[in-house]
Amino acid sequence: MAVDAPAGFGAPTGFGAPTGFGAKAHVALNDPKLRANFRRAMDGLMDKRAAQFSDAGEWKALRARGAAVRARALAHLPQLLEQLEARLTANGITVHWAETTGEANAIVLGILQQAGATRVIKGKSMVTEEMHLNAHLEANGITAVESDLGEYIIQLAGQAPSHIVMPCIHMNKAEIAELFAAKIPGQTYTENVDELTAAARKALRGRFAEADAGISGVNFAVAETGTLVLIENEGNGRLSTTLPPLHIAVTGIEKVLEKLEDVAPLLSLLPRSATGQVITTYVNMISGPRKPGEKDGPKAVHLVLLDNGRSRVYGDVELADTLRCIRCAACMNHCPVYTRVGGHTYSFTYPGPIGKILTPQLEGLDCAGDQPHASTLCGACAEVCPVQIPIPDLLARLRTEAVTPSSIAVKGGGGGVSLADSLGWGGWTALYSRPLVYRLSTRLLGVFGNLMPAWLPMLRQWTSVRTKPKFAAKSLHQLARERGFSDDQR
Repeated sequence: MAVDAPAGFGAPTGFGAPTGFGAKAHVALNDPKLRANFRRAMDGLMDKRAAQFSDAGEWKALRARGAAVRARALAHLPQLLEQLEARLTANGITVHWAETTGEANAIVLGILQQAGATRVIKGKSMVTEEMHLNAHLEANGITAVESDLGEYIIQLAGQAPSHIVMPCIHMNKAEIAELFAAKIPGQTYTENVDELTAAARKALRGRFAEADAGISGVNFAVAETGTLVLIENEGNGRLSTTLPPLHIAVTGIEKVLEKLEDVAPLLSLLPRSATGQVITTYVNMISGPRKPGEKDGPKAVHLVLLDNGRSRVYGDVELADTLRCIRCAACMNHCPVYTRVGGHTYSFTYPGPIGKILTPQLEGLDCAGDQPHASTLCGACAEVCPVQIPIPDLLARLRTEAVTPSSIAVKGGGGGVSLADSLGWGGWTALYSRPLVYRLSTRLLGVFGNLMPAWLPMLRQWTSVRTKPKFAAKSLHQLARERGFSDDQR
């Protein structure tokens, strides 16, 4: 019999058809509480990370090693995926391949239904967020409860994660206190962090014991040994993957590593970059289901490998660097845009700098073409990326692909060109390629340009945040001519 989910569970807000980054950004920028929440959190995260990498030489060497590990794995991705499947199968883990999120949802649902599972406990997983798995399971009569504290909070609130490491970073303790008092039976209002944590622990303990299945993500999958590596701080991931009789792990195909020794440098980089910890509290390495004589662990383990456009991204030499990401979120924590508007402004699963390059490639530039433009190209993200992803270069590439498609690897390329753009740039080309027309136009602008009202479509976006440009009465050429300079001198 299914267990009723706490009030407020269901399809999260913050996902779905985007209304446009610009419009949402204006709303976020005018929300002082949201701005304060992010400022406070990001300052702390940046300070903690900086303390962990105070030795510039160590940072440079470790970062180069981490980038090399990920680049080597991606260079041999097809072969490593086949090797991973063979090793996992030999270890007793069943491997499933899904080309789309729809296929992945169907696979997970089929495994659960075959096992008669109606109650699921979930560890943290951004790929299942990408799939909108919880909503799919709920629509088919299966209750999925998030066990990560941050994920549990936003599930109670009916929201999507706003950060890939700290899902509820946009909320302060007063908001969480109000939420718990409203959604957890018997819970009174308190802003004491220990009491709030204890309330969540008490509410979740029974869920672990009652669950028919556990679902988790995967940080790294080692092809050499057939090992699934999961890191976490709360122990909920370990409970979700060992206590229920069935464990289903879900991951993108890019998470594979070649050797077990490759895990070490990434384990040193990821927690220090993400939360400023030397290492997470728990490092789980899963190589198979419970064996005869063992007292704990699931009786069956499944791994779902999701493509969802990743193989298309992999087909472009430059854009394939996107797949190096180890989901530490350091780029978000240091991004001057993300830290001011928050994750929900981006409308998709992956926000911030990594989302601005990943989402348009997975969803299509015709759907998420505004994402690459939500950046100042300041380069802060590239400076802190522990695996050296050249995010600003990829943002610039995607901006180009939006108007001048050059690769089939980019879904929806050319979708950013409107009729107005075509006419505008066509007119610009005609103006600047004909000297007589150019001289006539500049003279006319000098006479009549300043009479143009700021509300004209061609000026409105500029003047909404800047002073209207003022046209000079005379061009530089005219001024030079009046001062006696010859054409050669000019």
